[in-house]
Amino acid sequence: MAPVAPPGRPPLLVTGLPRSGTSWAGKMLAAGGGLVYVNEPLNPQHPPGRSPGVLNATVTHRFQYICADNEEPWLAAFADTIALRYRFLAELRRNRSPYDLARMAKYGTAFTLGRLLGRRALLDDPFALFSTAWFCERLGCRAVVLIRDSVAFVGSWRRLGWRVDVHELLGQPLLVRDHPVVERLRGHGADPIAATATLWTVARDVAVSLAAARSDIRLVRYEDLARDPVGRYRELYEWCGLPWSERAAVRIRRACSGPAATDRPFRRTGLSRTAFRPMDPAANLTSYRERLTPEEIARVAQLTGSAGPAG
Repeated sequence: MAPVAPPGRPPLLVTGLPRSGTSWAGKMLAAGGGLVYVNEPLNPQHPPGRSPGVLNATVTHRFQYICADNEEPWLAAFADTIALRYRFLAELRRNRSPYDLARMAKYGTAFTLGRLLGRRALLDDPFALFSTAWFCERLGCRAVVLIRDSVAFVGSWRRLGWRVDVHELLGQPLLVRDHPVVERLRGHGADPIAATATLWTVARDVAVSLAAARSDIRLVRYEDLARDPVGRYRELYEWCGLPWSERAAVRIRRACSGPAATDRPFRRTGLSRTAFRPMDPAANLTSYRERLTPEEIARVAQLTGSAGPAG
């Protein structure tokens, strides 16, 4: 079947595990002004998820897996999202707090103006990672998949107190069928470091396999972007079919000149604490040293086959 998006104007998907730089990358790609940034429609927590104005479908799992065999409720919902059709009535039926009304005004305005001005949708969603092929095949997306060094990734999850719920992935039979490497998570639920490191290896192997099979999926290392933001984002703009401008360069320089992320509070709570703030991405390359002991660093490196980020 033909993808939903019109040819020549594909929506963008930025994905990768949470804490891999997806929000940063999404915001920097949107800095040129030709995209409407949509934050984590598949996040099962509200906010930013469970907002039917943005995505009028029910998310039941973290890393919700979507494929041809279960796409019926998702295809129409995401067709509206990428076409920037905001569902005001659906949103009002579910979310009516003052915060939700303000958020509805923000997203509703962005969607409506974006549609009138011919902008493309950019979905920033780490929870879409395992469904990336479906987003490309059925929605016509071009996908950027972020991979962060394994030791830095585990250190970031440790700092936030996050744990991998292996049942969120193993409890999805279609996901296990299509990506059997997910089975590696079985038995690791009680060991946070092993579970997080194993999740990283599973995600890496799935991402590498997808990118090898499809020209519309591009792997990007967080560390490469962090060391040369303007140069690397300029390359990414070209691959995504986005016009590069001095406006984009200025915004990227400004966004990458703040303090390290460890020095600033998060914008939200829970697993949606991935919202981007101005930061110094290069400083984050070695911040894992403050979060893990030398023994833990060595263990993560051994579990994932990584030497840790340079610097």
